[in-house]
Amino acid sequence: QLRFVESGGGLVHTGGSLNLSCAASGWTSDYLAIGWFRQAPGKEREGVSCISSSDGRTKYADSVKGRFTISRDNAKSTVYLQMTSLKPEDTAVYYCAGQNLFCPGSVHDAVGMAYWGKGTLVTVFS
Repeated sequence: QLRFVESGGGLVHTGGSLNLSCAASGWTSDYLAIGWFRQAPGKEREGVSCISSSDGRTKYADSVKGRFTISRDNAKSTVYLQMTSLKPEDTAVYYCAGQNLFCPGSVHDAVGMAYWGKGTLVTVFS
């Protein structure tokens, strides 16, 4: 059974950086598009970024463009989210999720995401 485990969350000052990892185990994730989502306290879940499986195309939410970078290393079955210039509004639990092949039309669309991790908490303080 495919499982995702997120790591790399923590406490960081405004303007700081964190690198999140999403490690897959139990089955190959090479054919999956992997998305990062986040949910802040009292708010709905929102999409952050996505990377397709075959061509590595990426998508970003407008709120993180230019600050976050998604990448993948299929040899390690791991997807990364490099986060820079962090803001307090980036505080949330970050989840990775997977669906077949391609990212959805909207980075916020989670309907097709069949596999989810349990999340890692990112807290940005001012």
